Parts: sequence; C-alpha cells; structure tokens
Amino acid sequence: MSNKKLLLLAGDFTEDYETMVPFQALTMLGYEVHAVCPEKKSGDSVKTAIHDFEGDQTYTEKPGHNFALNYDFDKVQVDDYAGLVIPGGRGPEYLRLNERVIEIVQAFNNAGKPIASVCHGAQILAAAGVLEGRECSAYPAWPAHPAWLSAFAKLLGAQISI
Repeated sequence: MSNKKLLLLAGDFTEDYETMVPFQALTMLGYEVHAVCPEKKSGDSVKTAIHDFEGDQTYTEKPGHNFALNYDFDKVQVDDYAGLVIPGGRGPEYLRLNERVIEIVQAFNNAGKPIASVCHGAQILAAAGVLEGRECSAYPAWPAHPAWLSAFAKLLGAQISI
C-alpha cells in the first residue's frame, strides 16, 4: 500500500461502535486514520451515541463517549488519503447538509477511492449523489462490522495474515 492514510468523517452523536471500532481496527492494520468533524480541530471531540437492540421495534439510544478528533477538518485534502470511512448514528443527519462534506465524498468517489459507509452514513452518500447504480445497506449496522471492515480492508489492498 503506497498510501497508508484514511479519512473518517464523524459528527456529534455519531454511533459509538461505528466510530471507535473502525478507527481502532484500521489503525491496527497500520493505517493512519484522520478523524475529523466540520468546524472542529485536532484535540476537539465529538459526542457519540450508543444504539442498542433491546427487543423494541427500533434501537434505543444512550449517551456514549467523547471521541477525540486527531486532525483538522479544514486541512483535509482528498489526495492525501487511500479511502474514506463514514460512521452512522445521528451525525450524518446534519453532516449531509455541509457543502464541504459533500465535496469531499464526491472527490473520493470521482477518484475511485474506496468509501465505507455504515448505517445512517448512507444519508451522506445519498446527499452527495454517489449511490446511483450501486447497492448499499443501512440499518441494522454495527453487528456486521467484521464483514464490512474485512471487505473495506480488501478494497484498500490490506494484507492480513494470522
């Protein structure tokens, strides 16, 4: 892999597992994952929400953690990254309205770079107009982490040996 950097777009009340698990797993594979949020800088944090399946007709939501951002959103240059990760949760509800977020997603798409989006993250892909002719899934999401993280890692060309 020539480019070992990935971009993770997070927002306040992004889903806890859908943010932290990919961040840690991709870091474990040797990637430098830049976690960013519009209007925030490295050292700031976003609040996460924990969604759980507890027998109700939909998921429940509880306060999660403060997830530390490690890069400035304003410094993002798509050419610096091999791929993009978009967690779900409530963050995508407002991130999809941010012009620069949409430009970033479209630039990744136009460059043919892998994009991993989970659960409500598909709202951002839809807003960016990059889903035409593609299949995607959304809810429920985080129970499928092993499957989508493995597929994303393969797209990135990661070599995993046990």
